[in-house]
Amino acid sequence: MTSLEALQRAFIDQRNGIFIHFNSGTTQYHQSDIIDWDYGVTGKNDPRRHPFEPATWNPDRLDTAQWAAVAKSAGARFAALTTKHHEGFCLWPTQTTTHCVSSGQVTTDVVASYLKDFRAAGIEAGLYFSMLDLQHDITATHCTPADKAMIHAQLTELLTNYGDIPFLITDGWNAPWGGPSYQDLPFAEVDGWVKSLQPNCLLMNIGSVDDLSTTDILFFENAAGQETAASFAGPGIACNLFTTSWFWKDRYAMEPLKSVDWALGLAEQYNRQNVNFMLNINPDDHGQVAPNLAAQLAAYGQRYQQPAPLTALPAGWLWR
Repeated sequence: MTSLEALQRAFIDQRNGIFIHFNSGTTQYHQSDIIDWDYGVTGKNDPRRHPFEPATWNPDRLDTAQWAAVAKSAGARFAALTTKHHEGFCLWPTQTTTHCVSSGQVTTDVVASYLKDFRAAGIEAGLYFSMLDLQHDITATHCTPADKAMIHAQLTELLTNYGDIPFLITDGWNAPWGGPSYQDLPFAEVDGWVKSLQPNCLLMNIGSVDDLSTTDILFFENAAGQETAASFAGPGIACNLFTTSWFWKDRYAMEPLKSVDWALGLAEQYNRQNVNFMLNINPDDHGQVAPNLAAQLAAYGQRYQQPAPLTALPAGWLWR
């Protein structure tokens, strides 16, 4: 087992990453102005407005090798895929629920395909997993022992069926937008599950921006306004996107994207603070990256300057 400090340093030395948002929101909302999910529906007596029907899942031109090529062109050293987002749909054939790719028109194990192609491209491939699960009513006000058992079982599948997973990004956990609290689902308990299955897997929780008590790397959702303090020296990660929402909208193929200069400015700022920077890829409902987004990411990669590796931990580096 590698020490946490060594894992943190190795991860921060990668600097440049890709976040892939591809899930039920891709199918449900690509033609609408609804952002990405039923925001605000967290088990507080709010009805589900847009339940997802797995039989409509049909990425008929799914091409994870293309995703990997786009990520490589952007200079990405690591990537993460939304294996399950807040709605609850699983991109792998889980044994815990029928709310997964097994019930779709295209039954491809997207997790397996993603890992195979990104590993082949030389990109360290990690996973994202939402604790908030609207389909199965795992929310801020409802997280029973049975719910915890489902989370445990799903994480066990992801961390035992696909080889080495270098990091796991969690979301919808003790978060303002919903999901189980640390009281109902303690961080130490989940961290213990993860490390028992994959001792060298970093556990990162989106929204844990204050200290390392509930994450191995501080995670700043920059697109949601989370910023690092000027004095911050790492270890951290931040994410943002060229479009205006994480999941694909058809209009993005025609709309102007945010500029490469904007993205490079953020990357330089964050890398200087020992914060890795992730740009988002949102494949369309067919399962492919649109040409304009692919071109923008390639232009970013051509100009991105990889910082030198850390030779010593800087003053101010956080410790658990």
